[in-house]
Amino acid sequence: MPKTPLHDKHVALGASFTDFGGWEMPVRYSSDLAEHHGVRSTAGLFDISHMGEIFISGADAANFLNYALVGRASEIAVGRAKYSMICNSDGGIIDDLIVYRLASDSYLIIANAGNRETVVGELIARNSGFDCKVEDKSSEWALLALQGPKTVEILSRLTKTDLNLLKYYSIAEATLSDFDCYLARTGYTGEDGFEILVRVENSEKLFDEIMSAGEDLGILPAGLASRDTLRLEAGMPLYGHELSLEVNPYEAGLGKVVRLDREEDFVGKQALEALSLITPLKVLVGLQGEGKRAARADYEVFSSDKSEVSIGKITSGALSPTLGYPIAMAFVEPDFAKLDQLVSVDIRGARQAFKVISLPFYKRSK
Repeated sequence: MPKTPLHDKHVALGASFTDFGGWEMPVRYSSDLAEHHGVRSTAGLFDISHMGEIFISGADAANFLNYALVGRASEIAVGRAKYSMICNSDGGIIDDLIVYRLASDSYLIIANAGNRETVVGELIARNSGFDCKVEDKSSEWALLALQGPKTVEILSRLTKTDLNLLKYYSIAEATLSDFDCYLARTGYTGEDGFEILVRVENSEKLFDEIMSAGEDLGILPAGLASRDTLRLEAGMPLYGHELSLEVNPYEAGLGKVVRLDREEDFVGKQALEALSLITPLKVLVGLQGEGKRAARADYEVFSSDKSEVSIGKITSGALSPTLGYPIAMAFVEPDFAKLDQLVSVDIRGARQAFKVISLPFYKRSK
């Protein structure tokens, strides 16, 4: 099982590990709750070096990505980013991606770890007749994510770059301590923060520098368990749970990411045009419960506590550490997707009431 370049660092910090996307990843260092609350109140440092870094460069880079993805990469300004997806010809989601424009003819795509090889293969296969290169440089880069309200204060101690000039979904070259890197103001927690691309050979030293810079502010190393509850509270989908080849963007509530309002062709366009005109068979919704019992992935959803007919399935669920009550995302039949609709979930043989609410569950105050 592959390990990130920071694996020995995690061992020294007492991390517990889990298999995630085929990688041995730190799931926690102290407790899930402490790390979750640490990100919400101060800052948490995540190692997300399992993610894929794919560079696209050349005169036709923008036109190629317009064809390969469901969005229009040509509309991304230099130094900015957009959330996108790569779909198959049937409209199924191969992966969801962040696309950064580094220069007029250069892009960076961050792909999910478990899908990296598939995404690279698809991009190479779709790169026919375009004057550009597709290069998987994942082995050359480590990726750290510093998330939380103290992020800017911590990183400002390590760089001369004015971080306030970097807006949400922006990217810039910068120097942190003595290390050249890319600073991207993106994240997966619902908090302000940066994702930091640094060369593998500098990753351990930079990890230590960031932890040292934030020590007096309460920075914590944070694992995947807290990252999962943080992203769930923020209503962010996770591939393999809310997204898959069996899910199309309209079912997942991501239809606005698909740019059908263009003459140019792209992979999956015909299928997605047809899907946009019909009522989805299932709809992704947010659910809020009472008490302390959480609805977990794959639990069945019913129209009422007495119904024997399933109307959907939980994709992700937890007892929200921030909010104090159970939250979940689920695919349900469209007739049961209205706000304030009451449903029930079978939790280990007992039915518990949930209410359909809008996503996200949590939104940070600015």
